[in-house]
Amino acid sequence: MRGDEVFVVSGERVHRTRHSVEVDAQAGVVYGLISDAVQWPLFFPPNVHVERLEFDGTNERLRMWALANGDVRSWISQRVQNPQERRIEFQQTRPQAPVETMFGTWIVEERPGGASLLTLLHDFTVAGDRPEDVAWVERACDTNSRAELGNLKRLAERWTRLDEIVLSFEDSVRVKGPAELVYDFLYRVGDWPELIPHVSRLDVTEDTPGVQVMSMDTLTADGSAHTTESVRICFPHAGRIVYKQTTTPALMEAHTGEWSVVPDETGVTVVSQHSVVLREEAVENVLGAGADIAVARRYVREALGRNSTATLNLAKRHAESAIRVL
Repeated sequence: MRGDEVFVVSGERVHRTRHSVEVDAQAGVVYGLISDAVQWPLFFPPNVHVERLEFDGTNERLRMWALANGDVRSWISQRVQNPQERRIEFQQTRPQAPVETMFGTWIVEERPGGASLLTLLHDFTVAGDRPEDVAWVERACDTNSRAELGNLKRLAERWTRLDEIVLSFEDSVRVKGPAELVYDFLYRVGDWPELIPHVSRLDVTEDTPGVQVMSMDTLTADGSAHTTESVRICFPHAGRIVYKQTTTPALMEAHTGEWSVVPDETGVTVVSQHSVVLREEAVENVLGAGADIAVARRYVREALGRNSTATLNLAKRHAESAIRVL
């Protein structure tokens, strides 16, 4: 359900959108999913990455990256959590143009029989209130709200199975070489088809420094190929690259990850982390009749781990074999 309103406050036209969805899950489950914003990139299609900057149990400050009408946007969000009333109020303190102000509220209401009603409100103003800018923001709010509410409904209604369909793991290698060279190898994805055997094609654009949008063809162990699309957020000073696959292989409903380069007194540890939501309905189609979630978990763990470890070892070789001029 969607509703739109316009009203005037202090001479500014405030536009309001309202989206809601009935969820066949308890209100506490629904609230728990919306309260943990750090997990949103894995659970909500539009969200790419969330960094929690501050949290005292009630007041929270977040740096967020998300897709809006196909563009990667970023902002700072201040949230106030109220678990007793199951409400979360938020405000973009550093919105990105054309948004001038953005406020909103998540509201979870109990329904008879253990169900819930989840409502998402947005109140926003646009600089100059130009119709094309207002339409752009309304379209982004509508598309993203529908995607978020729809996926949250699916997750909440499978709450008892989340431990089976969600998996997280990591692989790491030690490197006796400069952290800067390891990070450089991981950052220069445009060169990967020449450096990494299992990457057959990779196109990347970086219109905003540190934000890479890429499309990649990867070869699997049996010689077949699949295409993925991802957004990567790069933090060179922290030695981190986080990413979200926006187009995933058939077996994965969602896939997020991180490359991190951690120096210490004796060298560098480089780590590849993955978090995945499995697509249950695709398991037998991909892995054959009789395959179950346990088989799918092993398959995904082995496939992603194999490719990640190969990339880590190539980054290790790159850093350790570099000629250093003293």
